[in-house]
Amino acid sequence: MLGNTHTNVNKPTNRGERGFTLIELMVVVAIVGVLTAIALPSYRDYVVRGQLTEAVSNLTTLRADMERYYQDFRTYQAVGSTSTPPCTAAGTVLGKFTVSCPAATLSANGYVLQAVGVTGSPAAGFTFTVNEKDEKKTTAAPTGWNTCTTKWLTRKGDSC
Repeated sequence: MLGNTHTNVNKPTNRGERGFTLIELMVVVAIVGVLTAIALPSYRDYVVRGQLTEAVSNLTTLRADMERYYQDFRTYQAVGSTSTPPCTAAGTVLGKFTVSCPAATLSANGYVLQAVGVTGSPAAGFTFTVNEKDEKKTTAAPTGWNTCTTKWLTRKGDSC
């Protein structure tokens, strides 16, 4: 008990300091930056692909509605004052697309349905069409995406 009761607080130790050096922190920031630069464009493409399926689904459903209408009235145009085709020239916003059938394309024996990406959404710049013969087209796409006259392109880099 009479021994050394005094502790030396300022006594140096052999243990290293704890914490991160500036270099270690900069390496971590650089790694996170590289991973973000790679992952962000891939994620954006994934989101766009998900929204493009909305256009495909909406056009497929509307095409089936148009065919049912034709079975009932033997025309794709409006008949009388009580029947109107499922598609209008004004269009309907469904998800990230405006789906319509331009008046110039609607006739007794034919139609063209189109889905146009809503401005301000990741789907902006895309236009898909389908007609009564089930001819599918990607008529417009943003930079980096292809267009096609024989099918709907829903993946970046797909070719006709």
